[in-house]
Amino acid sequence: MNLPSKADPLHPAARKGIKLFNEGEFYEAHEHLELAWMNTRSPERDLYQGILQVGLAYFQISKGNYRGALKMLKRCRKNLGPLGDNLLGINIRQLLKDANQVETEIRKLGPEQLHLFDQSLIRRLPKTLE
Repeated sequence: MNLPSKADPLHPAARKGIKLFNEGEFYEAHEHLELAWMNTRSPERDLYQGILQVGLAYFQISKGNYRGALKMLKRCRKNLGPLGDNLLGINIRQLLKDANQVETEIRKLGPEQLHLFDQSLIRRLPKTLE
């Protein structure tokens, strides 16, 4: 198992997952973030799982899965909400704000019009270490 170093506090698999997330490769990001999540303790574990869930919500939107997207957005708040504003260079407050904006928009559209979702609302992870 690769562990983070003092110079780079992110788990190596999380770093790869975040890179993929920021490239819009949400399903692929999930695989790496899950590996980091399984090999890390909280609170970092909760951070990785929360980012994974945001990415899966975005993936579900791209597949037209309204209920799946809402389910993942709800779950991400449970993991990210208690973590404070920032952890490991991730601006959690902004990430949750972005996810809430996405949720508001998909609820406004409803399942029948999810295909009209404005993809520009899906943003990169704020303040990641790169």
